[in-house]
Amino acid sequence: MVELRSEEEQLDAVKRWWKENGMSLIAGAVLAAAGVFGWNAWQNYQQGQAEAASMRYQQLVNMTAGNELDEEQLASAREMVSELTDEHGKTLYAELALLLDARLAVQQGNLEGARTALENAANSSRRYVQSLAWLRLARVELADGNPTQALALLDEPISDALAAQRANVRGDAFFAQGDTEAAREAWETALQLAQTQDQPLYGVQFKLDDLGAEEATQ
Repeated sequence: MVELRSEEEQLDAVKRWWKENGMSLIAGAVLAAAGVFGWNAWQNYQQGQAEAASMRYQQLVNMTAGNELDEEQLASAREMVSELTDEHGKTLYAELALLLDARLAVQQGNLEGARTALENAANSSRRYVQSLAWLRLARVELADGNPTQALALLDEPISDALAAQRANVRGDAFFAQGDTEAAREAWETALQLAQTQDQPLYGVQFKLDDLGAEEATQ
């Protein structure tokens, strides 16, 4: 049977309970409020970081757009990439900056610098960024005279959206190895994929035409 108490007994019981538990409740409420405030502050901070990274990346794009950059401009642009990746390293903009940095390094004739930038970009958790990095790494390896390494990179799980580009680079790698039949097949596949995916793919038909012209003279 439930014990019934007088109002005075109930008041005394409440006072005793509050004395024993009141501070814990206050502390819990304060911590909960702090948690909400902290989460909102963190969200605002993250948004601010993303906006700052976006602005810095847009500055970088504007700086590198247009005509060929001279050595001083290239150095300034690559310094901006370093600042962006140091300050906003976990953002998409930092990863895109690494892809751009690889292009700048190639313009400087610095294939090792391009390779380093692309290897860092390939560590992205974003599949499409990874795929772009692998494709461009394969091109760097080709430029450095390593078609076998290029083909190995093209075996990575590259996004289907870049399948035509992968087939194109694969054809370049086979051609560099002297395997013209494999090159032809890869380039023809690249054209078919580009048509299926409604993507422009420049230069591939010229490579096929040149391949046919070479065979005609043999």
